[in-house]
Amino acid sequence: MHAIEAIYDGFNFIPTQPVQVNENYKVIITFVEPVKNNKAYTGGEKKLPRSTAFGIWKDKVWMSDDFNEPLEEMKEYME
Repeated sequence: MHAIEAIYDGFNFIPTQPVQVNENYKVIITFVEPVKNNKAYTGGEKKLPRSTAFGIWKDKVWMSDDFNEPLEEMKEYME
């Protein structure tokens, strides 16, 4: 059994420290208290991992030039 501390941002659970596991784990999540009331996070003592910074995916994700073009398979439905 492992215990980790994380922040839930409404979509993701963001660990406050690196998590080193080599297997898939079943997890049980317990919400303890809102971050805004937790002085450890609002006082600047702890910071979120760098991986949560804006722009982390810059130059790592691309989109095809014809992404918005109609698909040939759907042509008969779009007329």
